[in-house]
Amino acid sequence: MPGTVLLLAASPVGRSCLVDAASVLPVLAAVPPAVLSGTDTANVVELADPLEPQAVLTRLRAVAATPGPLTVFVTGQLALDRRQHLPHLALARTTPATVRYTALPWQWIREEFRLRTPGSTTLFLDLHADADAWGWLRTHALDSGRNNAVFGRIAPPPSRRAVALPAYMRTLGTILRSGWRPPVEQLHQQAFGRLGPEAYGDLVLTVPSASVAGVPGGFAPRPPYRPERPRPQAPDGLGGAGGPSWQAPEGLGGAGGPSWQAPEGLGGAGGPSWQAPDGLVGGGQAPGQAPDGPVGVGQAPRQVPGRVPSQNPPQLPQVPSQNLPQPPQAPPQDPHTQLTAAVQAGRHQDAEVLALAHERAAAGAHGEASEQALHWAEVRADLAMFARDPARSCRVWLTVAETRLGAGQAPDSVAVEKAVDRAHHQWGQVRDKARAQELGALLAQLRARVPGRRPGALENVRKQLRELQATPF
Repeated sequence: MPGTVLLLAASPVGRSCLVDAASVLPVLAAVPPAVLSGTDTANVVELADPLEPQAVLTRLRAVAATPGPLTVFVTGQLALDRRQHLPHLALARTTPATVRYTALPWQWIREEFRLRTPGSTTLFLDLHADADAWGWLRTHALDSGRNNAVFGRIAPPPSRRAVALPAYMRTLGTILRSGWRPPVEQLHQQAFGRLGPEAYGDLVLTVPSASVAGVPGGFAPRPPYRPERPRPQAPDGLGGAGGPSWQAPEGLGGAGGPSWQAPEGLGGAGGPSWQAPDGLVGGGQAPGQAPDGPVGVGQAPRQVPGRVPSQNPPQLPQVPSQNLPQPPQAPPQDPHTQLTAAVQAGRHQDAEVLALAHERAAAGAHGEASEQALHWAEVRADLAMFARDPARSCRVWLTVAETRLGAGQAPDSVAVEKAVDRAHHQWGQVRDKARAQELGALLAQLRARVPGRRPGALENVRKQLRELQATPF
Protein backbone atom coordinates (compact mmCIF):
# COMPACT_ATOMS: atom_id res chain seq x y z
CA MET A 1 0.00 0.00 0.00
CA PRO A 2 1.44 3.43 -0.89
CA GLY A 3 2.40 5.76 1.92
CA THR A 4 1.98 9.48 2.47
CA VAL A 5 4.60 11.98 3.62
CA LEU A 6 3.94 15.50 4.96
CA LEU A 7 6.87 17.93 5.09
CA LEU A 8 5.92 20.92 7.26
CA ALA A 9 8.46 23.67 7.90
CA ALA A 10 7.25 26.85 9.58
CA SER A 11 8.79 29.79 11.41
CA PRO A 12 7.97 33.48 11.85
CA VAL A 13 9.35 36.16 9.61
CA GLY A 14 11.40 38.90 11.24
CA ARG A 15 12.67 39.39 14.76
CA SER A 16 10.51 36.63 16.26
CA CYS A 17 12.25 33.93 14.22
CA LEU A 18 14.30 31.46 16.29
CA VAL A 19 15.02 28.79 13.66
CA ASP A 20 15.51 28.73 9.90
CA ALA A 21 12.94 25.97 9.42
CA ALA A 22 12.59 26.14 5.64
CA SER A 23 16.30 25.45 5.14
CA VAL A 24 15.66 21.77 5.79
CA LEU A 25 13.21 21.29 2.93
CA PRO A 26 15.81 21.01 0.12
CA VAL A 27 17.57 18.27 2.11
CA LEU A 28 14.36 16.28 2.67
CA ALA A 29 13.08 16.92 -0.85
CA ALA A 30 16.22 15.27 -2.24
CA VAL A 31 15.25 11.99 -0.53
CA PRO A 32 13.18 9.57 -2.67
CA PRO A 33 9.58 9.54 -1.44
CA ALA A 34 9.66 5.78 -0.85
CA VAL A 35 12.64 6.20 1.48
CA LEU A 36 10.95 9.02 3.39
CA SER A 37 7.90 6.82 3.90
CA GLY A 38 9.46 3.38 4.18
CA THR A 39 6.95 2.02 1.66
CA ASP A 40 7.24 0.90 -1.95
CA THR A 41 5.71 4.16 -3.20
CA ALA A 42 4.63 7.37 -1.51
CA ASN A 43 2.98 10.73 -2.12
CA VAL A 44 4.67 13.81 -0.69
CA VAL A 45 2.87 16.94 0.52
CA GLU A 46 5.10 19.95 1.25
CA LEU A 47 4.25 23.08 3.26
CA ALA A 48 6.95 25.75 3.38
CA ASP A 49 6.44 28.75 5.71
CA PRO A 50 2.60 28.66 5.55
CA LEU A 51 0.75 31.86 6.45
CA GLU A 52 -2.67 30.74 7.72
CA PRO A 53 -3.48 28.10 10.37
CA GLN A 54 -6.63 27.09 8.49
CA ALA A 55 -4.61 26.31 5.35
CA VAL A 56 -2.36 24.01 7.38
CA LEU A 57 -5.42 22.39 8.97
CA THR A 58 -6.82 21.60 5.53
CA ARG A 59 -3.63 19.76 4.59
CA LEU A 60 -3.55 17.95 7.92
CA ARG A 61 -7.06 16.65 7.36
CA ALA A 62 -6.23 15.57 3.83
CA VAL A 63 -3.20 13.50 4.85
CA ALA A 64 -4.97 12.15 7.94
CA ALA A 65 -7.67 10.71 5.65
CA THR A 66 -5.19 8.67 3.60
CA PRO A 67 -5.51 4.93 4.24
CA GLY A 68 -1.83 3.92 4.20
CA PRO A 69 1.13 4.65 6.48
CA LEU A 70 1.69 8.34 7.19
CA THR A 71 5.05 9.93 8.01
CA VAL A 72 5.10 13.57 9.14
CA PHE A 73 8.25 15.71 9.35
CA VAL A 74 7.65 18.92 11.34
CA THR A 75 10.33 21.59 11.65
CA GLY A 76 9.65 24.88 13.35
CA GLN A 77 9.14 26.98 16.42
CA LEU A 78 7.02 26.28 19.50
CA ALA A 79 5.21 29.18 21.18
CA LEU A 80 2.53 29.69 23.85
CA ASP A 81 -0.58 31.80 23.48
CA ARG A 82 -0.93 34.38 26.24
CA ARG A 83 -4.53 33.56 27.13
CA GLN A 84 -4.70 29.78 27.56
CA HIS A 85 -0.96 29.06 27.68
CA LEU A 86 -1.22 26.23 25.17
CA PRO A 87 1.55 25.23 22.71
CA HIS A 88 1.30 26.39 19.09
CA LEU A 89 3.46 25.93 16.00
CA ALA A 90 4.43 29.45 14.97
CA LEU A 91 3.71 30.35 11.34
CA ALA A 92 5.08 33.08 9.08
CA ARG A 93 2.93 35.91 10.51
CA THR A 94 3.19 34.85 14.16
CA THR A 95 4.43 37.29 16.79
CA PRO A 96 4.45 36.79 20.58
CA ALA A 97 1.27 38.89 20.84
CA THR A 98 -0.62 37.11 18.05
CA VAL A 99 0.12 33.44 18.74
CA ARG A 100 -3.53 32.64 19.46
CA TYR A 101 -4.67 33.96 16.07
CA THR A 102 -1.78 33.37 13.66
CA ALA A 103 -0.16 30.13 14.86
CA LEU A 104 -1.28 26.51 14.55
CA PRO A 105 -2.54 25.00 17.85
CA TRP A 106 -0.58 21.84 18.55
CA GLN A 107 -3.76 20.13 19.64
CA TRP A 108 -4.99 20.34 16.04
CA ILE A 109 -2.18 18.01 15.03
CA ARG A 110 -3.09 15.61 17.81
CA GLU A 111 -6.82 15.68 17.05
CA GLU A 112 -6.52 15.24 13.28
CA PHE A 113 -4.44 12.08 13.72
CA ARG A 114 -6.44 10.77 16.68
CA LEU A 115 -8.72 8.49 14.66
CA ARG A 116 -6.02 6.99 12.48
CA THR A 117 -5.21 3.31 12.88
CA PRO A 118 -2.79 2.79 15.78
CA GLY A 119 0.70 2.18 14.47
CA SER A 120 0.14 3.82 11.08
CA THR A 121 1.44 7.33 11.90
CA THR A 122 5.01 8.42 12.65
CA LEU A 123 6.06 11.98 13.50
CA PHE A 124 9.63 13.30 13.34
CA LEU A 125 9.91 16.65 15.14
CA ASP A 126 12.69 19.23 15.22
CA LEU A 127 11.31 22.14 17.25
CA HIS A 128 12.87 25.15 18.93
CA ALA A 129 10.89 26.59 21.84
CA ASP A 130 10.69 30.25 22.74
CA ALA A 131 11.31 31.27 26.36
CA ASP A 132 7.67 30.90 27.45
CA ALA A 133 7.23 27.52 25.74
CA TRP A 134 10.51 26.24 27.18
CA GLY A 135 9.36 27.11 30.68
CA TRP A 136 6.02 25.40 30.02
CA LEU A 137 7.83 22.24 28.90
CA ARG A 138 9.49 22.00 32.30
CA THR A 139 6.15 20.94 33.79
CA HIS A 140 4.20 19.66 30.76
CA ALA A 141 4.70 17.12 28.00
CA LEU A 142 3.99 17.92 24.36
CA ASP A 143 1.03 15.64 23.57
CA SER A 144 1.18 14.43 19.98
CA GLY A 145 -1.36 11.61 20.30
CA ARG A 146 -1.09 8.29 22.09
CA ASN A 147 -1.51 6.21 18.91
CA ASN A 148 1.39 7.86 17.10
CA ALA A 149 5.12 7.15 17.14
CA VAL A 150 6.98 10.40 17.91
CA PHE A 151 10.73 10.92 17.58
CA GLY A 152 12.87 14.02 17.58
CA ARG A 153 13.86 16.85 19.86
CA ILE A 154 12.76 20.18 21.30
CA ALA A 155 15.63 22.62 21.68
CA PRO A 156 15.74 25.57 24.11
CA PRO A 157 15.77 29.14 22.78
CA PRO A 158 19.03 30.04 21.06
CA SER A 159 21.15 32.92 22.25
CA ARG A 160 19.83 36.41 21.56
CA ARG A 161 19.99 37.65 17.97
CA ALA A 162 20.82 34.16 16.75
CA VAL A 163 18.77 32.03 14.36
CA ALA A 164 19.28 28.31 14.94
CA LEU A 165 19.45 25.61 12.29
CA PRO A 166 17.25 22.48 12.36
CA ALA A 167 20.28 20.24 12.85
CA TYR A 168 18.32 17.12 13.83
CA MET A 169 16.07 17.21 10.77
CA ARG A 170 18.93 18.03 8.43
CA THR A 171 20.81 15.03 9.80
CA LEU A 172 17.77 12.82 9.22
CA GLY A 173 17.68 13.96 5.61
CA THR A 174 21.40 13.35 5.18
CA ILE A 175 21.06 9.78 6.47
CA LEU A 176 18.06 9.05 4.26
CA ARG A 177 19.67 10.47 1.13
CA SER A 178 21.93 7.41 1.10
CA GLY A 179 18.86 5.34 0.22
CA TRP A 180 19.10 3.30 3.43
CA ARG A 181 16.10 3.68 5.75
CA PRO A 182 16.66 1.84 9.03
CA PRO A 183 13.77 1.25 11.46
CA VAL A 184 12.54 4.54 12.87
CA GLU A 185 14.06 3.98 16.32
CA GLN A 186 17.50 3.38 14.83
CA LEU A 187 17.08 6.30 12.46
CA HIS A 188 16.34 8.58 15.41
CA GLN A 189 19.32 7.24 17.37
CA GLN A 190 21.70 7.75 14.47
CA ALA A 191 20.49 11.29 13.81
CA PHE A 192 20.63 12.37 17.43
CA GLY A 193 24.01 10.74 17.90
CA ARG A 194 25.50 12.98 15.20
CA LEU A 195 24.41 16.25 16.79
CA GLY A 196 26.90 18.52 18.49
CA PRO A 197 27.29 19.18 22.22
CA GLU A 198 24.48 21.75 22.17
CA ALA A 199 21.99 18.88 21.87
CA TYR A 200 22.65 17.78 25.45
CA GLY A 201 20.17 20.37 26.69
CA ASP A 202 17.38 19.27 24.33
CA LEU A 203 14.23 17.44 25.27
CA VAL A 204 14.53 14.12 23.44
CA LEU A 205 11.29 12.66 22.07
CA THR A 206 11.15 8.86 21.87
CA VAL A 207 7.57 7.62 21.93
CA PRO A 208 7.29 4.22 20.21
CA SER A 209 4.33 3.31 18.04
CA ALA A 210 1.23 1.66 19.44
CA SER A 211 0.97 -2.03 18.68
CA VAL A 212 -0.80 -2.90 15.46
CA ALA A 213 -1.14 -6.61 16.25
CA GLY A 214 -4.76 -7.68 16.17
CA VAL A 215 -5.99 -4.31 14.94
CA PRO A 216 -8.10 -4.60 11.78
CA GLY A 217 -6.49 -2.62 9.03
CA GLY A 218 -3.30 -2.09 11.00
CA PHE A 219 -0.02 -1.56 9.20
CA ALA A 220 3.04 -3.55 10.14
CA PRO A 221 6.29 -1.59 9.75
CA ARG A 222 7.98 -2.34 6.46
CA PRO A 223 11.43 -3.97 6.47
CA PRO A 224 14.40 -1.63 5.94
CA TYR A 225 14.34 -0.04 2.52
CA ARG A 226 17.62 -1.68 1.54
CA PRO A 227 18.35 -5.26 2.55
CA GLU A 228 21.66 -4.59 4.30
CA ARG A 229 21.64 -5.47 7.97
CA PRO A 230 22.34 -2.35 10.06
CA ARG A 231 24.80 -2.39 12.89
CA PRO A 232 23.12 -3.33 16.20
CA GLN A 233 21.88 -0.40 18.19
CA ALA A 234 20.84 -0.13 21.81
CA PRO A 235 17.08 0.49 21.98
CA ASP A 236 15.54 3.90 22.52
CA GLY A 237 12.18 2.34 21.84
CA LEU A 238 10.40 -0.74 20.68
CA GLY A 239 10.33 -1.56 17.04
CA GLY A 240 10.69 -4.09 14.33
CA ALA A 241 8.62 -5.74 11.67
CA GLY A 242 5.15 -6.75 12.65
CA GLY A 243 4.76 -4.30 15.51
CA PRO A 244 6.94 -3.27 18.44
CA SER A 245 9.43 -5.91 19.59
CA TRP A 246 11.91 -5.85 22.42
CA GLN A 247 15.52 -5.31 21.38
CA ALA A 248 18.21 -6.21 23.90
CA PRO A 249 20.84 -3.52 24.55
CA GLU A 250 23.90 -3.70 22.37
CA GLY A 251 26.25 -6.58 23.03
CA LEU A 252 24.08 -8.23 25.70
CA GLY A 253 21.64 -11.10 25.86
CA GLY A 254 22.01 -14.57 24.43
CA ALA A 255 23.88 -17.32 26.22
CA GLY A 256 24.54 -16.83 29.86
CA GLY A 257 21.39 -14.86 30.62
CA PRO A 258 18.73 -16.11 33.03
CA SER A 259 16.53 -18.90 31.72
CA TRP A 260 12.80 -18.50 31.28
CA GLN A 261 10.40 -21.04 32.78
CA ALA A 262 7.10 -21.97 31.17
CA PRO A 263 4.17 -20.21 32.88
CA GLU A 264 2.52 -22.10 35.71
CA GLY A 265 -0.32 -24.32 34.55
CA LEU A 266 1.10 -25.11 31.13
CA GLY A 267 2.13 -28.76 30.87
CA GLY A 268 2.97 -31.18 33.69
CA ALA A 269 0.67 -31.66 36.65
CA GLY A 270 -1.15 -28.44 35.99
CA GLY A 271 -2.00 -29.36 32.39
CA PRO A 272 -5.38 -30.52 31.07
CA SER A 273 -6.62 -33.81 32.56
CA TRP A 274 -7.24 -36.81 30.30
CA GLN A 275 -10.94 -37.58 29.64
CA ALA A 276 -12.28 -41.12 29.25
CA PRO A 277 -13.60 -41.89 25.77
CA ASP A 278 -17.35 -41.92 25.19
CA GLY A 279 -19.04 -45.14 26.32
CA LEU A 280 -16.74 -45.80 29.27
CA VAL A 281 -18.12 -45.51 32.77
CA GLY A 282 -17.42 -42.13 34.27
CA GLY A 283 -16.92 -41.14 37.83
CA GLY A 284 -20.56 -40.14 38.44
CA GLN A 285 -22.17 -43.34 37.09
CA ALA A 286 -22.85 -46.45 39.17
CA PRO A 287 -21.87 -49.90 37.88
CA GLY A 288 -24.67 -51.78 36.17
CA GLN A 289 -26.39 -48.56 35.07
CA ALA A 290 -26.42 -47.04 31.63
CA PRO A 291 -27.63 -43.63 30.59
CA ASP A 292 -30.72 -43.29 28.46
CA GLY A 293 -29.38 -40.39 26.47
CA PRO A 294 -27.10 -37.67 27.88
CA VAL A 295 -27.00 -37.45 31.64
CA GLY A 296 -26.92 -33.92 32.94
CA VAL A 297 -25.69 -32.53 36.20
CA GLY A 298 -27.93 -33.67 39.06
CA GLN A 299 -29.78 -36.20 36.85
CA ALA A 300 -29.87 -39.79 38.19
CA PRO A 301 -29.06 -42.51 35.66
CA ARG A 302 -31.90 -44.91 34.89
CA GLN A 303 -31.68 -48.63 35.81
CA VAL A 304 -31.55 -50.88 32.75
CA PRO A 305 -34.43 -53.44 32.89
CA GLY A 306 -33.46 -57.11 33.17
CA ARG A 307 -29.96 -56.32 34.31
CA VAL A 308 -28.72 -57.34 37.74
CA PRO A 309 -25.93 -55.24 39.03
CA SER A 310 -22.80 -57.28 39.46
CA GLN A 311 -21.06 -57.22 42.79
CA ASN A 312 -17.75 -57.37 40.96
CA PRO A 313 -18.09 -55.18 37.91
CA PRO A 314 -15.55 -55.73 35.18
CA GLN A 315 -12.53 -53.53 35.39
CA LEU A 316 -11.64 -51.17 32.60
CA PRO A 317 -8.69 -52.30 30.57
CA GLN A 318 -5.43 -50.80 31.73
CA VAL A 319 -4.00 -48.51 29.15
CA PRO A 320 -0.23 -48.03 29.29
CA SER A 321 0.54 -44.51 30.41
CA GLN A 322 2.87 -43.97 27.48
CA ASN A 323 -0.09 -44.41 25.12
CA LEU A 324 -2.21 -41.73 26.77
CA PRO A 325 -2.48 -38.47 24.89
CA GLN A 326 -0.06 -36.03 26.45
CA PRO A 327 -0.97 -32.42 27.20
CA PRO A 328 0.74 -29.94 24.90
CA GLN A 329 3.97 -28.57 26.22
CA ALA A 330 4.44 -24.82 26.09
CA PRO A 331 7.67 -23.79 24.40
CA PRO A 332 10.03 -21.70 26.51
CA GLN A 333 9.19 -18.03 26.26
CA ASP A 334 11.71 -15.23 25.95
CA PRO A 335 11.07 -12.84 28.85
CA HIS A 336 11.68 -9.93 26.52
CA THR A 337 8.57 -10.99 24.62
CA GLN A 338 6.62 -10.83 27.89
CA LEU A 339 8.02 -7.37 28.56
CA THR A 340 7.05 -6.18 25.11
CA ALA A 341 3.48 -7.40 25.57
CA ALA A 342 3.23 -5.69 28.95
CA VAL A 343 4.52 -2.38 27.56
CA GLN A 344 2.14 -2.54 24.61
CA ALA A 345 -0.76 -3.15 27.00
CA GLY A 346 0.27 -0.25 29.23
CA ARG A 347 1.16 -2.58 32.13
CA HIS A 348 4.41 -0.78 32.90
CA GLN A 349 4.47 -1.82 36.57
CA ASP A 350 4.19 -5.51 35.62
CA ALA A 351 7.06 -5.09 33.17
CA GLU A 352 9.20 -3.41 35.83
CA VAL A 353 8.54 -6.21 38.35
CA LEU A 354 9.44 -8.91 35.82
CA ALA A 355 12.66 -7.19 34.74
CA LEU A 356 13.66 -6.55 38.37
CA ALA A 357 13.13 -10.22 39.21
CA HIS A 358 15.45 -11.24 36.36
CA GLU A 359 18.01 -8.64 37.42
CA ARG A 360 18.07 -9.98 40.98
CA ALA A 361 18.30 -13.57 39.78
CA ALA A 362 21.21 -12.67 37.48
CA ALA A 363 22.95 -10.72 40.25
CA GLY A 364 22.61 -13.69 42.61
CA ALA A 365 23.98 -16.12 40.04
CA HIS A 366 26.69 -14.01 38.41
CA GLY A 367 27.26 -10.92 40.57
CA GLU A 368 25.84 -7.40 40.58
CA ALA A 369 28.49 -6.12 38.15
CA SER A 370 28.05 -9.00 35.70
CA GLU A 371 26.90 -8.34 32.16
CA GLN A 372 23.84 -10.52 32.82
CA ALA A 373 22.69 -8.33 35.74
CA LEU A 374 23.61 -5.07 34.02
CA HIS A 375 21.65 -6.15 30.96
CA TRP A 376 18.45 -6.30 33.02
CA ALA A 377 19.26 -3.00 34.70
CA GLU A 378 19.54 -1.37 31.29
CA VAL A 379 16.25 -3.00 30.30
CA ARG A 380 14.64 -1.44 33.40
CA ALA A 381 16.01 1.96 32.41
CA ASP A 382 14.38 1.64 29.00
CA LEU A 383 11.12 0.45 30.59
CA ALA A 384 11.07 3.59 32.73
CA MET A 385 11.51 5.65 29.59
CA PHE A 386 8.56 3.86 27.93
CA ALA A 387 6.51 4.55 31.06
CA ARG A 388 7.41 8.24 30.66
CA ASP A 389 9.28 8.33 33.96
CA PRO A 390 12.53 10.05 32.94
CA ALA A 391 13.65 10.56 36.54
CA ARG A 392 13.61 6.82 37.25
CA SER A 393 15.24 6.07 33.89
CA CYS A 394 17.98 8.62 34.59
CA ARG A 395 18.62 7.20 38.05
CA VAL A 396 18.94 3.63 36.74
CA TRP A 397 21.33 4.69 33.98
CA LEU A 398 23.44 6.56 36.57
CA THR A 399 23.55 3.41 38.70
CA VAL A 400 24.58 1.30 35.69
CA ALA A 401 27.41 3.72 34.89
CA GLU A 402 28.64 3.79 38.49
CA THR A 403 28.53 -0.02 38.68
CA ARG A 404 30.55 -0.39 35.49
CA LEU A 405 33.14 2.12 36.69
CA GLY A 406 33.32 0.41 40.07
CA ALA A 407 33.96 -2.89 38.30
CA GLY A 408 37.03 -1.40 36.63
CA GLN A 409 35.61 -0.52 33.21
CA ALA A 410 37.31 2.47 31.58
CA PRO A 411 35.52 5.85 31.56
CA ASP A 412 35.85 5.99 27.76
CA SER A 413 34.47 2.48 27.17
CA VAL A 414 31.40 2.27 24.95
CA ALA A 415 29.15 0.77 27.64
CA VAL A 416 30.06 3.40 30.26
CA GLU A 417 29.69 6.33 27.85
CA LYS A 418 26.36 4.99 26.62
CA ALA A 419 24.99 4.77 30.16
CA VAL A 420 26.07 8.31 31.02
CA ASP A 421 24.81 9.76 27.74
CA ARG A 422 21.41 8.16 28.25
CA ALA A 423 21.24 9.37 31.83
CA HIS A 424 22.02 12.85 30.49
CA HIS A 425 19.28 12.67 27.87
CA GLN A 426 16.68 11.43 30.34
CA TRP A 427 17.66 14.07 32.89
CA GLY A 428 16.83 16.76 30.33
CA GLN A 429 13.21 15.56 30.36
CA VAL A 430 12.66 15.57 34.13
CA ARG A 431 9.86 18.03 34.91
CA ASP A 432 10.07 18.07 38.71
CA LYS A 433 12.63 20.72 39.65
CA ALA A 434 13.65 19.17 42.97
CA ARG A 435 14.35 15.80 41.37
CA ALA A 436 16.08 17.50 38.44
CA GLN A 437 18.44 19.26 40.85
CA GLU A 438 19.13 16.07 42.78
CA LEU A 439 19.83 14.00 39.69
CA GLY A 440 21.71 16.85 38.04
CA ALA A 441 24.18 17.01 40.93
CA LEU A 442 24.85 13.27 40.58
CA LEU A 443 25.15 13.59 36.81
CA ALA A 444 27.64 16.47 37.13
CA GLN A 445 29.88 14.34 39.36
CA LEU A 446 29.69 11.50 36.86
CA ARG A 447 30.29 13.77 33.87
CA ALA A 448 33.52 14.97 35.47
CA ARG A 449 34.74 11.38 35.20
CA VAL A 450 32.99 10.45 31.92
CA PRO A 451 33.02 13.51 29.63
CA GLY A 452 31.84 11.51 26.61
CA ARG A 453 32.72 11.79 22.93
CA ARG A 454 31.27 15.25 22.39
CA PRO A 455 32.80 18.27 24.12
CA GLY A 456 30.77 20.51 26.39
CA ALA A 457 28.69 17.88 28.19
CA LEU A 458 29.84 18.76 31.71
CA GLU A 459 29.39 22.48 31.11
CA ASN A 460 25.90 21.82 29.78
CA VAL A 461 24.94 20.04 33.04
CA ARG A 462 26.36 22.85 35.13
CA LYS A 463 24.55 25.46 33.06
CA GLN A 464 21.22 23.66 33.44
CA LEU A 465 21.78 23.33 37.19
CA ARG A 466 22.43 27.07 37.49
CA GLU A 467 19.19 27.77 35.64
CA LEU A 468 17.29 25.41 37.93
CA GLN A 469 18.72 27.06 41.03
CA ALA A 470 17.80 30.50 39.69
CA THR A 471 14.20 29.46 38.97
CA PRO A 472 11.82 29.65 41.96
CA PHE A 473 9.96 26.47 42.88
